[in-house]
Amino acid sequence: MDIKAVNITIYGQVQGVGFRYYLKSIAQQERVGGFARNQADGSVYIEAEGTPLAVDSFLAQCKKGPSSAQIKDVYVVPGQVKNYADFRIAL
Repeated sequence: MDIKAVNITIYGQVQGVGFRYYLKSIAQQERVGGFARNQADGSVYIEAEGTPLAVDSFLAQCKKGPSSAQIKDVYVVPGQVKNYADFRIAL
């Protein structure tokens, strides 16, 4: 099975708005593994992996975010497959 991995950094009003919990819900729906964590600069950093279709769908939702978020920039770079068992909110 083909696995796609990406590292995503999202900038804007993305902390304190339930963004990571939103991502976890989407990841579970799409069967994407990885994690999301808040960064000191106010961004959210995500590592995500799954089938190419699942990761692309997850990424599209990352760019939308929950209604309480205001996204300014989304940076995506290829990641390394780490065989995550599930999607977690990292501290």
